[in-house]
Amino acid sequence: MSFRNIAVSRTDLHRLQSLLESHFVEVIGNGRTHLNELKRKLENATVVDSSEILPDIVTMNSTFNLYDLDRDEADTFTLVYPDEACIAEGKLSILSPLGAEVFGLRVGANLTLHLLNRDTRKRVEKISFQPERVGAFDL
Repeated sequence: MSFRNIAVSRTDLHRLQSLLESHFVEVIGNGRTHLNELKRKLENATVVDSSEILPDIVTMNSTFNLYDLDRDEADTFTLVYPDEACIAEGKLSILSPLGAEVFGLRVGANLTLHLLNRDTRKRVEKISFQPERVGAFDL
């Protein structure tokens, strides 16, 4: 995970901090590198009101297209909390390496992940739904 300073809503920040301090994270292994990077991302984030989040930022419960630069394909995901995750339905957990990396990125941002012994390059293409954009601050 590459370090980027992000903007995060107070709501997302509080929920994610609680999640990262929960027993759930202990069970999956709180020493995992991507979880430590997510914690660091949150610690260094610019915290704003939900109504101030820019519409091109991937927030919790956002639906976005992620373009695979190597395969020349796009997938659609919704970034969710672990209890809602179902990759077959495109529901990507914030606690997955990809979910942790894409959180807070803006449309047009590139990312590289090392998965299954190879690097994979992706780009956030568009956000088709962002709760903050439609005033759904409690999702």
